[in-house]
Amino acid sequence: LIQRACLESFSTINVNRWLSLCVRSGQFAIVKRCTEKSTGAEYAAKFIKKRQSRASRRGVRREEIEREVDILQQLQHPNVVALHDVFENRTDVVLILELVSGGELFDFLAQKESLCEEEATQFIKQVLDGVQYLHSKRIAHFDLKPENIMLLDRNVSLPRIKLIDFGLAHKIEAGADFKNIFGTPEFVAPEIVNYEPLGLEADMWSIGVITYILLSGASPFLGDTKQETLGNISAMNYEFDEELFSNTSELAKSFIKQLLEKDTRKRMTIQDALNHPWIKPLNPRQAMVKRLSVVNLENFRRQYARRRWKLSFRIVALCNHLTRIMKKSQKLPEQDQVEMLGHKYSMKYFKLTYIL
Repeated sequence: LIQRACLESFSTINVNRWLSLCVRSGQFAIVKRCTEKSTGAEYAAKFIKKRQSRASRRGVRREEIEREVDILQQLQHPNVVALHDVFENRTDVVLILELVSGGELFDFLAQKESLCEEEATQFIKQVLDGVQYLHSKRIAHFDLKPENIMLLDRNVSLPRIKLIDFGLAHKIEAGADFKNIFGTPEFVAPEIVNYEPLGLEADMWSIGVITYILLSGASPFLGDTKQETLGNISAMNYEFDEELFSNTSELAKSFIKQLLEKDTRKRMTIQDALNHPWIKPLNPRQAMVKRLSVVNLENFRRQYARRRWKLSFRIVALCNHLTRIMKKSQKLPEQDQVEMLGHKYSMKYFKLTYIL
């Protein structure tokens, strides 16, 4: 499943040159830009630290890495990040992925002067298209959130959405009773909080939360603590605050309500969502409503800045911690080059918009 290759050298890693952290249950990965020497093509190289023993809590268990690789190898869709190659050395598994350099969708939207619902649905529709492809293969992402909705290139009239980070994704087998407690608390479905059987429906809930935030800037269930957030989700404690949603259409609220449905049997499926009149208007009047209804960008920008500020502090703390681990575990040489089964990649760091 994973090809072995010789990882010749790393350059010295320091806090200011960290690119990205994918943190889940104490596990982490580093992402770097790389260039294939033979073709000049650019990719993103995701270094996943392997867990070295059953007793260790550092790194990712091999079965989890293999599950992510197996799922990525099945995927080929315009709205899903593509896996180009994979290899490993003694300490890491390295995924060579499609380079998605346009930054986060929410960062792009926060810089716009205005946004109507018609424009917003163009992006939500792309998210739905990507999720429809996953669900057609019985794959649940289980970690849909703004940080995992990226743009391939922001310098075009309508940037293309790319869903990234399949570290929590699972194939949902028919008849299997799959339960787990994972994901980002703010976006997890009630069935995760309550440790009930999980399926594709959990992704639909997350899309409802993402849409709520996109239209208002507010997060529907977010509390002051993780426990309060999970309690709000379990109790369905949310509302459409008039101050935040005064310019939001009833169609948009209907779309969100049918996704934030506690009963998974009543929650919209991906096909239901694609056919909802907010996404696919049934008549000219509904289309006009979307054009005239505006997103609360002022509050969106304010809340987004606060979200980035909190994340930045977490990232700096993690970078300091992981840098200490790296310095203790090995002495890193200066040259930064990877050799993989005859293909050479020159590695250099690059910076995403959400890193300090």
